Parts: sequence; C-alpha cells; structure tokens
Amino acid sequence: MPRILSPGRNCWRTPRAERVAFLVDGAAYFAALAESLLAAERSIMVVGWDVDSRVELVRDGREHGHPTTLGPLLEHLARRNRELRIHVLAWDFAMVFALERQPLPLFHLDLETNRRVRVHMDSEHPLGASHHQKIVVVDDKVAFVGGLDLTTRRWDTPEHRPDDARRVGPTGRAYGPFHDVQMAVDGAAAACLGKLVRERWRRATGRRLAPPPPTPGDPWPAGLAPDLAGVEVAVARTEPSYKGRREVREVEALYLDAVAAARRSIYIENQYLTSPAVADALARRLAEPEGPEVVLVLPRNSGGWLEESVLGVLRGRVLRRLAAADAHGRLGMFYPQAGPQAPVRVHAKLMVVDDLLARVGSANLNNRSMGLDTECDLAVEAEPGSEAARAVAALLRRLLAEHLGCAAGAVEAAQAAAGGSLLGAVRALDQPGRGLVPLAASPSQLPPEVVEGIAGLDPDEPVALDRILDMFVQDGDQEQGGMGPVLVILGLLAGLLLLAAAWRFTPLAALAEPHALSSWAQELGNSPQAPFWAAAALGALTLAMVPVTVLVATAAVVFPPKPAALCALAGGLAGAMAAYGLGRALGRGRVRRLAGRRLNAVSRRMARTGLGAVLAVRLLPVAPFTVINLVAGAARIRLRHFVLGTVLGMAPGVLAVTLLADRLHAAVLDPDWTNLALAGVLGLALAGVALALRRRLLRWGGRRGRTGGGRG
Repeated sequence: MPRILSPGRNCWRTPRAERVAFLVDGAAYFAALAESLLAAERSIMVVGWDVDSRVELVRDGREHGHPTTLGPLLEHLARRNRELRIHVLAWDFAMVFALERQPLPLFHLDLETNRRVRVHMDSEHPLGASHHQKIVVVDDKVAFVGGLDLTTRRWDTPEHRPDDARRVGPTGRAYGPFHDVQMAVDGAAAACLGKLVRERWRRATGRRLAPPPPTPGDPWPAGLAPDLAGVEVAVARTEPSYKGRREVREVEALYLDAVAAARRSIYIENQYLTSPAVADALARRLAEPEGPEVVLVLPRNSGGWLEESVLGVLRGRVLRRLAAADAHGRLGMFYPQAGPQAPVRVHAKLMVVDDLLARVGSANLNNRSMGLDTECDLAVEAEPGSEAARAVAALLRRLLAEHLGCAAGAVEAAQAAAGGSLLGAVRALDQPGRGLVPLAASPSQLPPEVVEGIAGLDPDEPVALDRILDMFVQDGDQEQGGMGPVLVILGLLAGLLLLAAAWRFTPLAALAEPHALSSWAQELGNSPQAPFWAAAALGALTLAMVPVTVLVATAAVVFPPKPAALCALAGGLAGAMAAYGLGRALGRGRVRRLAGRRLNAVSRRMARTGLGAVLAVRLLPVAPFTVINLVAGAARIRLRHFVLGTVLGMAPGVLAVTLLADRLHAAVLDPDWTNLALAGVLGLALAGVALALRRRLLRWGGRRGRTGGGRG
C-alpha cells in the first residue's frame, strides 16, 4: 500500500514524536492536561474556539493541593513560577455563541489573573470564518490536539453514564453524554505545533513570541501511558485565504487521499457530515465491487430544531447519497447511545483507515472545515505488521468497545469471527440499550432547490465582504460614499449569516421550540407592564452579549408591531448606552486588548468621523453589538453622535422585523409552504425598503460625520 501522508500536499510537516497517546473523552484529556500544566517550566500556549476559565479539569473528589479549575490553576502556576509565561488565544467572534460561553471571557481570564497570563481574542480571519483549532503546547515539549476545547459541557468518561452527577456545567446544570478524542505528542512534533501557535499569536497581536529556552524537566503526564513510540506525526491544516496569505487545504486533501487509499475499512467519528467532496469520495469507494467497508459514527441529530433544519438537511442529503451508492452492503451509519433515550453527543473528529492510519483533530466533515475555518489535525501512518499498526488497531477496538459497552477483546474476537469485518463485529455485539443505533437515510421533504439554498450556509471559502471591510477600516480619511450601497447589501448578508450561525449552534434553538415560544409570548403579552420589563431585559441581555438581532426578533413575536418596535429600540439603546459607559470607564488600554487590531482601526475611524462611523458600523456588522459599543465609549465618540447613530442604524432592521412579526409567527407555528412563501415575499419587500432607507442614512450620516465628527 503506497504511503498516504505527503508533506506539501496533504500535510504541513511530519515531525517525529517519541511518545504519542490517544486520549478518549474529556476526563482523560483534562486530567492529563492538568498534570502537564503543573510540570510547565517556561511556556504554556492555549489556542481554542472557546476557552472558559470555569472549566473543572479534575473531578475525582480528592484534595490536590492546587486549583483544579482552569482559570485559578493558570493564576496559581503564574504566581508559583516567575519564569513561566502563559498565552491564551481564543476566537473573538465567540459572542455570537453567547449562550454557550462564559460572558466576557477576556476579563475573566486576563484581568482576574497574573500579569504573566496574556489573553487575546483573535479576529484575524475573514468575515464569516472562525478559529476552530484546539491546541495546547507546554514548553514546546508536549502538545495536545483534537476536538476538545477547554470549555464547559465537554467533560465525560468512556462509560457515558446517563446519570453521572459529575457531568455538570459551572452553574450546576447537567448535560448529556459527550464523546470526543484528543491526541498527545512530544518531541519535535510538539515543537512544530509550538511554531504553529506562535505564528497564530503573531498574526493576531502583531507581537512575536520567542520559543522557550531548553529546560531539564519533562511535562509529559506521569499517568499517561504512550500508545505509540518513535513515529512521525503529520500536521494537517486548514487556513482560509486572507490578507495576501494563500489558502491551505491540507485537511481536505488528507481526507480525500485517505479515502482513496483505503483497502479494507474506513472508520469515521465526526460531529457533522455535510461536505460534498468527502461524500463523493466515500460514494465512489462504496460503489466499487471490492472497495472498503465504511463505518460512520455520528450524533443522532445536529442539535435543536433550527440547527437540525439546516445542518440536519445537509447531512440527510449526504446519508442518502451514501446509501444509494452502497450497492454491495459495506456501509454502516450509526449513532451511539448510553442507554434508552440517552444518545451520546459525538463531537470527535477522528478517522482510522485499514488499521494503518489514525487521524485526530479539530476538523469537522463540513465545508467550513475544508476551506473557511482554521483547523489542525494530527495523523500517524504505520507500516503493516508493525507495533504502530497494532496500536492503531487497538485504538479502533477501544472506540468500538466504548460505543458497544463491551471489552476491547470482545471486539477483536467478534471481528475475527466475522472474517475481519468491522460491520460484522458491530452487528454481533450490538445490544438493546447501550450500543450503536443505525441512522436512517430518510427521504427529503424539501425540494432540491431549497436544499441547495440551505447549502449556502456551509461555505468553504471566505466571503468577499472582508475586502470591503479592510477598505473601511484602513487609516486615512478617504471618501467612502461611493461604497455605501455595496456596504449596505453585503452588511445585511453578513448580518443574516451571523444570525443563522447563532441559531444553528447555540442552545437558543432549544429554548425556542415553536409552541413553547407561542405559549410564553401569549402569557407575557397579556401584562400591561410587559413592554417596559421586556425593554429592560433586552438591554441587559445585549450587555451580556446575546445577539441583538435575536432579541429584536423575540420582541417582534411577543408584542404587536408598534410596542415591539419601541421595546426593541429602547432596550437596544439602553444596552448600548450601558456598554458605551463601560467602555469610557475602562479606558482605551483595556478595550484595545479586548478589541484587537481590526476594531482598533474602527475605533480610530469612529473617533474621527463621529456620526457617520457609528451609522456605518451599525449597518455593517464588523463585530458584535456590545463590542462596538465598548469601542465607541473607549474612543470617546460624542454621546449625541453615538445615540443618534445607534437609533438610526437600528431603526430599519427593527421596523422590518417587527412589521413582519405576524408572518414570522405563523411561519414558526405552522411552517407550511404558504406561510413560508408569504413571509419570504414580505421579507424581500421590506428588505428593499430598508436598503433604500439605509443608503440614505449612510450617505447623510457620512456627510454629518465629515463636518461634525471628533473627540468628545
């Protein structure tokens, strides 16, 4: 079998690791990480889609003599060792996912900890993208890579007991069984990942981090037995094209090359499965008379009803494509359950091919992970019959044993009895209750053109709006009036994408089940004081980073159009004013560290052009609502410009949403094609009116800003 890994094609580099370990599920990873952090001498670097200072790393109920919660542990380490430097880099547009995340993470992680702990929110990516890598590097000697962020609702054990009392978030709220995989490496592989993280830090902050000097210690966790020794580890990345940098699609190339090279079996665990390129590659192999078996372990569904209606639709299309290609009965599609009515949420991004290639990382099998988001996967390729090959086979048996609720030896025996067939072993060992439940490729209820439209929510390349944004925030006082219509249209599209992302990925979807929302709205709407309380609540929630567009839409469903519009405007303005005041109180230094370079450039423009700039950033969503308000306060925009720009900038969207409320309500409660079509027609008509109004406001505000702007 020809080698799969090829530096420069499907991976960046293949540095050597003396020790490699597979950490299955959060309990193993978090405990090993805590050991490694405690042994750090000079450097700890953390990169994540989300980082939460409240995450409990060790949950064994014992006294350890040091903090076991992430934030206090980092502070403890920095105080204990004056030579240690800690750098944390998290995705800064995380505010879209406010209901999943710690409010104001920078303040919790940075301002409450030692000055040797540096935290930055990374915005150096195209609009619509995210930083999705999950990496921790200790002293350039040990590194952890996989699907697990250092955040809440990730910890679990391989037993996935439905009633495990330790599986709770910081507020004490329980969550369901959760499965993920991380990989630990040392040696040159860890140093290579250190270089990757330092480059991310340089791009995000403009500052270079020097590699840590040689130290005598070994931060490899003492309780972690290596699965592999003395092997090359491939580092595969996704990076979008941005600011002159060429795109990197090693993640996608490695998936396609691994599928093409498989001879006996392809085993995949992944949170999503929507990539047409990967689906086509798998379908081609299934259609071959002598092709490999394909075993897919996925979550039962994509999440709440709104997320399911987007990603679930796209996954359903892929499952039907694969089922249709499976002419020889070699496809198995499953979701794991820990017991009756206790599905395990699969968050892993793992692939095992022929017992010879093991791959673990951050990349989902969706378009975003192929070309839009930053990703990092690690892969190990073994020679047939080698110790490394036996370790890869043992990993696969371990994973199947976990899902089937049996011992790894039972999987090995069942596979041997089935002539080496993975599917045969799964079917022989599956049992009622805990096991792998087949996923059905149900027929689609949507027309093909609708599915194609939904596919646009899973892009694989940056949107052109980012180039427009860079033009807007550059230094200088160039005229911007001619770009007004383009900015407005593209700004609206970006806003819709951000709103769609929030509804797709946050628990807000679970809170907005249609009939529950209707009942709650009717109860609240009967109170005469309800609009006043709702305005106050809306202001508080905007300050807490809940997306303002979601709050406006909620007000539109709860109240008649006129009270809804007044409530939304009053609440939005109240929250904006509170954040503006907070920004002034914090000062430019604090907010600059929160905002990043892009928003610092926006703040300079806002300070120079006043009302026009406030209008522009309201109409073009360069950052979440509350972050813009903080920046405006720190930039000392004149209060009257800030208030007027906020009201005028919010008004078109508020009016459009509230006037459409009854159709939105009907479409949510009774989503037949008549209601959906009517809501769509009204939405397009109101969008046209809003575009015209916004264009005039932007031009008028720009003229006012050029004549009346300045520092207050």
